[in-house]
Amino acid sequence: MRLILLRHGESEWNLLNQFTGWTDVGLTENGIKEAQFSAEQILKKNIVINTIYTSLLKRSTHTAEIIADIINFDKKNIQYNWRLNERHYGALQGLNKSETAKKYGEEEVHVWRRSYDISPPLLSDDDKRHPKFNKKFKNIDGDLPAGESLKNVIDRLNPFWNQYLKNIKENPGNHLIVAHSNSLRAIVKILDQLSDEEIVSINIPTGVPLVYKLDNNCDVINKEYLIDQAKLEKKQEMVVNQGKA
Repeated sequence: MRLILLRHGESEWNLLNQFTGWTDVGLTENGIKEAQFSAEQILKKNIVINTIYTSLLKRSTHTAEIIADIINFDKKNIQYNWRLNERHYGALQGLNKSETAKKYGEEEVHVWRRSYDISPPLLSDDDKRHPKFNKKFKNIDGDLPAGESLKNVIDRLNPFWNQYLKNIKENPGNHLIVAHSNSLRAIVKILDQLSDEEIVSINIPTGVPLVYKLDNNCDVINKEYLIDQAKLEKKQEMVVNQGKA
């Protein structure tokens, strides 16, 4: 049984190095190519995908749909779930990460980006960036965040994750979750049983499948990124450098 975790392809705001969160931006041309690359790597491994899950944000849904087309998965069977949305970056959304690091310091930005239980500055209720003003999130079964820590992401992810574990124990197979840096870091923290301190150093690049092999109890047997190690390290370094002045 395999679970593939995939961060969406490069988005328009990834390219501009802006805090994105729940802002609904699309993929770049490179992001589309990263989605295609991911599908090709899955095919090369001869992994037949039984279920695809993704968030409600179009950079993630577009990535999932591109992959579905290439691997011949019926797009009508993709499961969309808001609990897989990116961490909400609150009042940081739309700000350039490097410029924010110059203003507040790299250490503070690193805390906002990677710490476990510290939230960014929150949005006010009347801020037009608040998700309550987006019709896409009108009917979700939970509280709309004005900003989140990774701990908050794990808390709102748990109902999805618990149902997922129940589903795969009843129907083992291979599953693909296409989501975001922090919703995937939340899953990695759970799967790898990482401490609050260890998760700080985990950086997940766009467009590279991370394949977990699981036993019948959903414990991890092994894992691998479907990319050359040198290329992986370069992409991970790019993620780290986004928060530098």
